[in-house]
Amino acid sequence: MAVVFISPKQRQKVFFTGITVMFLLFLSIIALSVFLSKPKESVPTIIFNKTKINIKTEVFDSDQFKTLQPFMEMNIFYSYKAITKTKQPRGGFISAVSQNEARTKLEGSGLTVVEIKEAEIGRDNPFTPYYEVLVKQPGVK
Repeated sequence: MAVVFISPKQRQKVFFTGITVMFLLFLSIIALSVFLSKPKESVPTIIFNKTKINIKTEVFDSDQFKTLQPFMEMNIFYSYKAITKTKQPRGGFISAVSQNEARTKLEGSGLTVVEIKEAEIGRDNPFTPYYEVLVKQPGVK
């Protein structure tokens, strides 16, 4: 009978340790080859394809183009402070294309313009409601 100095459990432990070391060595080689590799450098090539563009200007000679109407100018809101003929202050908003036109409209309606400026559009806080209902509690001033 042969004399065996290594027990079967020790042999099994050495076998699994060897397989684990070989597997980790294999994974580390693959990881190093993937993470340390650099991409291939390619020479950038510039390709310019000149497109052929034809502009047809015959449309400017057509009757349909000649009868086009220009766009209306957009009205701007102006806030004003004015004095009536009876020396009463009045303020409000007026819509006009320019500040001079707004002044002319106001003077045409019999007002003496003190101040006129473009109204700011929008609100300071967009989350406040348009209409707030104030509820007075009894005994609170």
